[in-house]
Amino acid sequence: MRNTKTGTTANGFDAQTFLDSAGIAKRIVDYRRNEVIFAQGDRGDSVFYIQRGGVKLSVVSKTGKEAVVAMLGPTDFFGEACLADQTLRIGSATAITSSAVLVIGRKQMAKVLHEQNKLADRFIAHMVTRNVRIEQDLIDQLFNSSEKRLARALLLLARYGKQTKPRQVVAKISQETLSEMVGTTRSRVNFFMNKFKKLGFIEYDADLDAGIQINSSLLSVVLHD
Repeated sequence: MRNTKTGTTANGFDAQTFLDSAGIAKRIVDYRRNEVIFAQGDRGDSVFYIQRGGVKLSVVSKTGKEAVVAMLGPTDFFGEACLADQTLRIGSATAITSSAVLVIGRKQMAKVLHEQNKLADRFIAHMVTRNVRIEQDLIDQLFNSSEKRLARALLLLARYGKQTKPRQVVAKISQETLSEMVGTTRSRVNFFMNKFKKLGFIEYDADLDAGIQINSSLLSVVLHD
C-alpha cells in the first residue's frame, strides 16, 4: 500500500524522500490550473513526478480533435517516454489544478534508475500499472456505455481502485474535459452528471468551483450489468 502524501509503498520505500535526497539534478516547478507543462511536439528531455495537484495528458489529432489519454495525481510519473529515445512529445501535459511537479533531466533519471534498484522497482511498477490502465480504458471504450464510462472516469479521478485511500472530493474539472475522457458529447456528460447527483452518487455546485464529491455508491453504476 502506498501513502499518497509521502509516496511510501508497501515495501517501505518512499519515492518522494528518495527523489528529494538522491543528489539528482532536479527542480520543482509550480503550475497554475490549466497551465501547459509540455505541449505536443515539444522536445522530450525530462521526466516529471507529481508532488501535489493533478495533470491531464492529452493528444490532438491532425483535424484538431483532442482526446484525454490519462488523468494523473500525486506520486505519479509522466513524460517517461523520453527514456526510450522519444525525442518529441507525442502529446501534451496540462495541470488540472494548482500543482507542484518535480522535473528530472532524462540523463539524470536514466543514471539513477541504473544505479538505484529501489527507485527502478518503483518506476517499473508504475509503468506496468499504467499499461494495465491503458488496456482497461480500451476495453471500457469498446464495451461499456457512456454512462458507465463516465462513472468509471469519476471513480478513477477519486483514485478508487488504487492501493491508497480514495479522495472524496475531486478538484474542479470541466464537463468538456470529462467528455473528452469518456469519448462522448458534453450534453451527454451533463445529463449523466445531473442523474448521478439526483441519485446521491456525487455532489457538486452549479459551476463545479468546489470540485466534485464522489460517493462510494457511484460504484454501483460500474458494477451494474
